Amino acid sequence: MVTIQQTELKEGILKAIEKAKRFSASILVSEVHKIDSIDPLLFFSAGEEKYSGERFFWKHSSEAKYMIGIGICKQISSDQETDRFFHVEKEWKRFIDQAIILDDDHIEGTGPTAFGGFSFDPLKEKTVLWSKFSHSLFHIPMFMLSINNGQTFLTTNILCTDQDDLSIYMKVEKEREKLLKQASKQVEFNRVSLTESIDVHPKEWKRSVTRVVNEIKRGTLKKVVLARELRLLFDKKIQTESVLNRLLREQLDSYVFAFESNGDCFIGATPERLLKKTADQVYSTCLAGSIARGENEMEDEQLGNSLLNDNKNLIEHQYVVDMIKAAMEDTCSEVVIPKYPRLLKLKHIQHLYTPVKGVVNHESSLLSLVERLHPTPALGGLPEEASVAKIREVENLDRGFYAGPLGWFDHQGNGEFAVAIRSGLIQGNEASLFAGCGVVKDSISDLEFEETKIKFKPMLSALGGLES
Repeated sequence: MVTIQQTELKEGILKAIEKAKRFSASILVSEVHKIDSIDPLLFFSAGEEKYSGERFFWKHSSEAKYMIGIGICKQISSDQETDRFFHVEKEWKRFIDQAIILDDDHIEGTGPTAFGGFSFDPLKEKTVLWSKFSHSLFHIPMFMLSINNGQTFLTTNILCTDQDDLSIYMKVEKEREKLLKQASKQVEFNRVSLTESIDVHPKEWKRSVTRVVNEIKRGTLKKVVLARELRLLFDKKIQTESVLNRLLREQLDSYVFAFESNGDCFIGATPERLLKKTADQVYSTCLAGSIARGENEMEDEQLGNSLLNDNKNLIEHQYVVDMIKAAMEDTCSEVVIPKYPRLLKLKHIQHLYTPVKGVVNHESSLLSLVERLHPTPALGGLPEEASVAKIREVENLDRGFYAGPLGWFDHQGNGEFAVAIRSGLIQGNEASLFAGCGVVKDSISDLEFEETKIKFKPMLSALGGLES
């Protein structure tokens, strides 16, 4: 079991209580400790008993970099339709300005860190499906495990008020010790069986595709991304840990995430980075254009070459490249982007892929850049406002957090957001999966429908639905 010695937490709490009385405000104390390694999935599972509905899990797409949050120290949320990125940033700054941070290492993704995201479109009418999630929702966890470059850190966050005393220290120490002890126990993964699979309004969705194709042919729209829902029913409650375990094993080159809110869990494995910021270095990814994987190496290579030379997919991909390039050039002193896309091969699907990197201007924050980049043409369309308005009009789906920016930011200004695709919403023994495709003038509704089936596969497999 991991133990923590020589804690400064007691002294930090006393200072915070004194400060809270002086300013009549709640004061954050955040303590970071380097600790022995812990299995990230075991740490996530350790919080299930007491903190179910208050956990998050994040794994970087190509590195052994994890962030797991347990409990909620502070929540930043809003259902306002405008200025939501600014609102989150303002609330975050207010929260950490007076914070007492006990941290000698200053590793990104440790200390006060917020995890969460934004819905795809706050103007879309909200339904009961996403009633547990605000349009903007971020959690600052009580306990956070961070694994970075082979090093493991534990952040403890406590919010102190002028009514608190030193007993809060004893309570936190007890909770932390219990959590670390529980994290040494193995998880028993439960399997569920699929009892029913429901394509939600498939005929209406195909008609919407055809309608949008006709509008593109005679109007100013170039592309509109339409998404649909697959509702799954299982014989018993879905175990988040089991789904995460399969995603971690099957989706090696994707961001694996889970974000709980009030009993529901948004979970997935997305290959698409929206933005990463480390100091003044920023990175983004252009991901658009897709095709299935082959049954063997030869077929897989043929399919990949076909995608690399397919005019429809190349045009779709270039829309994304042009948009991200323009946004980065507006905010960066330097931008580097390859001339041609390459293939990103995942377990069930392969994509056209172009990486982008730049050096950001000092006045541009992470969230301001995320706001500029969302939604990319890969998830909204072109022109941006008109395509999103068209989605709002014809799509029979409340996307919620699907296709929105999901990720984290820390008190040092670092952070990373992915585009939350290849995802689903777990609700007890049921789950909704989401998938979309770019509709252009040459689109055929039946083929687009088949493409969404391929995009359902990562989550279907993780849930055990492909076996059923």
